[in-house]
Formats: sequence, structure tokens, C-alpha cells
Amino acid sequence: MLKDVVHRELISMMRRRRMLVMQVGLVVLFGLLVALRWPTDSRVAISGSRSQQVFQLFSYGLLATMVFLLPVFPSTSIVNEKKEGTLSLLLNTRLGPVRIFFGKLFSVLLMAGSVLALSLPAASACYAMGGLSLQGDLLSVYVLLILVAVQYSVIALLISSFSQSVDGAVRITYGTVLSLSVLSLGPYYFFQGTEGIMSDIGGWLRCLSPFSALMSISGGGDVAGQGLSSQQGNIMGRFAAVSIGIAVVGSVWTVLRLNHRIFDRNRSAGTISNDQKKSVQLIRRIFFLVDPQRRSGGISSWSNPLMVKEFRCRRFGRLHWLMRLVAVCAMLSLGLTYAATAGTLDWGVETIGGIMVVMQVALVILITPSMSAGLISGELESRGWQLLRTTPLSVSCIVRGKLLSVILPLLLILCATLPGYIVMVFIEPGMLLQVQRVVICLFVTAVFSMLLSAAVGSLFARTAAATAAAYGILLAICALPLLIWMGRDAPFGHDTVEAALKINPLAAALSVIRMPGFQNYSLIPANWWFLGVCSVVSLILLIGQTWRISRPK
Repeated sequence: MLKDVVHRELISMMRRRRMLVMQVGLVVLFGLLVALRWPTDSRVAISGSRSQQVFQLFSYGLLATMVFLLPVFPSTSIVNEKKEGTLSLLLNTRLGPVRIFFGKLFSVLLMAGSVLALSLPAASACYAMGGLSLQGDLLSVYVLLILVAVQYSVIALLISSFSQSVDGAVRITYGTVLSLSVLSLGPYYFFQGTEGIMSDIGGWLRCLSPFSALMSISGGGDVAGQGLSSQQGNIMGRFAAVSIGIAVVGSVWTVLRLNHRIFDRNRSAGTISNDQKKSVQLIRRIFFLVDPQRRSGGISSWSNPLMVKEFRCRRFGRLHWLMRLVAVCAMLSLGLTYAATAGTLDWGVETIGGIMVVMQVALVILITPSMSAGLISGELESRGWQLLRTTPLSVSCIVRGKLLSVILPLLLILCATLPGYIVMVFIEPGMLLQVQRVVICLFVTAVFSMLLSAAVGSLFARTAAATAAAYGILLAICALPLLIWMGRDAPFGHDTVEAALKINPLAAALSVIRMPGFQNYSLIPANWWFLGVCSVVSLILLIGQTWRISRPK
């Protein structure tokens, strides 16, 4: 009976057209990586440096594929069953929670196995060029990839069991994956080379990231190593232990949740502050900066009704949630400020600035698609668009209101993360021009991410698909050029790397701040032109698509 669940889940995933496109694209990508550095004569380097260079690019590309594309499938699995009513039918069969969970898990792992199988010809070609060991290199990388597939699939299934909407499950899953794979490296950046409990915590947190483990086994050195103060350690062993532990705990937790209580959502009705005594209202007004139980006022005549509707219907659009989000970003900025003041003596302002840029761009990429991708697709999926078509609102009013509901939170978040740069300018006044350009890069990146996500989302009728597509395109723009940058001078020349990095907003900001490894590339203003043109095209596409679906049928 377990195989029936696996067969049903696997067929539903593999028969999708985007799966075929992804598989063909991966085969072409891996083939090109190998063909670019395949020897043109009968001589092969004895040291195997060429095969090691290609294998590193191949490994990082395959890991990025597993990290950013695989979790979207299990993240929608259980929540889709709940929304369609089939989960209750499954729970009433003789399958039981264990078979249901492992059936869904094995189907995702089989799909991940097909991706790994498609990569074997390219890996075999790297091995044939020499310089690679079967057990030390190839086997270690594929063991790492299997651990990543198991860990992130279990995490996605657990999140799916808690979620009440498909788009929410996708957003939370991507946020968790990015936090584990990218943001977990932040504490180690800050505290490496120091002594104390914070340094130990940072050393363990970096072991949550598969990129740290891959760099340790592929001969790339330590992640963000700073001279002799950095120690390698058994990163792969720690990552394996943590991954297995997370997978076991997540599996048990998800199995325990797969019962009829998963449909219960007991909530307190609460009490509106306006209906309480005046003294209670006064106390709540003093205690809360923004009272979440206070009844909202009417929509003024000068306000855009779509903007107000988005703010009141979206969790992070409500003012009290928005204040909490801004407070978290401000605390993060204070932490970065502390790192800037404490670490400048040893590292230099440029290195600290590069760390801040990476963290802020990651925050923009993490938050923006979750708010923008569902602006139009969410209305189509909930059938709210039929109500909008009956109102006298114009297309420009709809688009303006939708975008304003994203622009204002983004501005608050970006402004809350700026104090670190002020401290940098205070420490090094000569960096004023660099900091100004970095701030421009961040704001241009935010606008580009918002408009691109909104335009891509308007092409879909499902919020989950729109959110996944927006994340995929943004991560491809930010990640694929970095793979070419990793192969700088071997196999890619300086001009090729610079041309690829010109489309990457993260690389542009790092080049402006003079981050080591990016200071030799001139990416400004070409990157601003690229992001500006793409933003204008995305806005035109968004308006055109909104106008098309608003016409009478």
C-alpha cells in the first residue's frame, strides 16, 4: 500500500511540464560546464586541476538546484491534500500516518534521485579527466546531496502540515531553506578568529549550511576564512549529524501531526478594544504602540482602497505586525553595527560591508517575492478578481494600490537596516561615496525584485506556482552568475565573468563596496541600466496582464 502512495505522488509531480523543462535544462547546463573545459588535445594535466575546477562548478550548480528547487514540491503536498479534502480520506484508510508520510517523502526523494541520475554523465566526464578520487570527491559530494534532499524534504513536509494555505507553505519553506543555507553562515562571518561562546555558536551554525560542507570537501578552503584565525574542523561530519537529527525529529513530528486533529483550528474570538471601558482602552493605548485589537477606521476618500485592503488582509501588512518586522530588522542592523565596530580593527571596513550587503540582499530576496508574487494570482485563486471587475476602479488604480502595499513595507525594512552604514562612514569617512552607491543598489534591487515578482505572478492563476516561479527567477539571477564568478580565470576569463556579473544586483553591490574578489570588476552603471530596463518591462507586463484579465469575457 505504501507503493500506491509513492506512485500517486510521483506521477503527479513528474507529469508536469515544468519538470520536463527542468530536467532538460539541467542536462544541458551540466553538459556545457564540462564541454567548456574539456581538453582539446590528447594531453591532460597530471595534477588534475582542470577537472577539479569543472567539478567544483558542477557541484555548486547541482547543490543550488537541490536547495532552491526541490523543497517547493513537498511544501505543497500535505496542505494541498487538506484544502482539497483528500487528506481526511487518506486518514480514514488503512494506510496510517506512517505510510502516508513516508509515501510522500519517498516520492520526493525518487524525484531528487532522478535529478542526481541526470548529473551522473557530467560527473563521470569530470572523473575521466583525472585528478578526482571516486570515494573522496564524487562519493562525498553525492552523499552531501542525498543528505540535503532528505533534510529539506522533511522540513518542507513538516511546514506543509502546519500551513493553512499553499502560498503560505511555499513562502515559509523558502524562508527556512534560505535561513539554513545562507543566513546560518552570518554568525561565523562575524565572530571567526575570536574566542568565546559566540565563536563556538557561529562555528556550529555554519554547519547547518550545505554550502559550507561542500566547500570543505571540494578543496575550496574554509567558508569566509580570515587568515590563520580560521580553522577547518570536520564540517561535513557535523553537517551530516545535524541533518540526520533534523530529519529524524521532523519525521516524527510530522507523523504525529497526521491525524484528525490536524483539521482543528481552535482560536479565541478575542475582544475588540473599542467595546471595552474607556479606562481599559487608555491602558491598552499606553501599553501597546499599536493595539492589534482596536477596530480599524474607515477608508478615507484620498486613500487607495486596494492598498488599504492589502494592508488589512495581509498579516505583515497590519501595522502591529509591520512594526514587529521593522523592529526585528532594526535589531539586525544593530547587530551588524556592532560587528562593524568590533571587526573593523581586524578585517577592514570593506569585508564587513560585504557581509552587510549579502545579508541585506538576502533579506530583500526573501521577503519581496512573498509579498509581490500573489498580488494578482491571489485574487484570481480566491475569485476576488470577479468582485474587482465589478467596481469602478481602473487598471492603473488597481496596479498602483497593489504595488503601494509592497513599496511601503519594503521602504521601512530597508531604512531599518541602514544604521550599520552610518557607522561605517563614521569610521571611514572616505567610504561615503561607496556607501551612497551601495544604498542605491539596495533600493534598485528592491524595486526590481518587487516589479519582477509582481509581473511573473500575474501570469499564474495559482499563488503557489507564482511564488515558486518568482523565487526561482530571482535566485537564478543572483546565483547563476556567481557560479561563473567561481570559475574566474578557469575556465572563464575576466571579460566573461564581468559580463555575467552585470546582471547580478548582489555582485554589483559587492563590487561597489570593494569586497575582496569583486573589486576588479566594473559593474556600475551597467547593472543599474539592466535592472532599470527589466523593471520598466516588468511594469509594462504587469499593467498589460492586469488590463487583459480585467476585460469582459
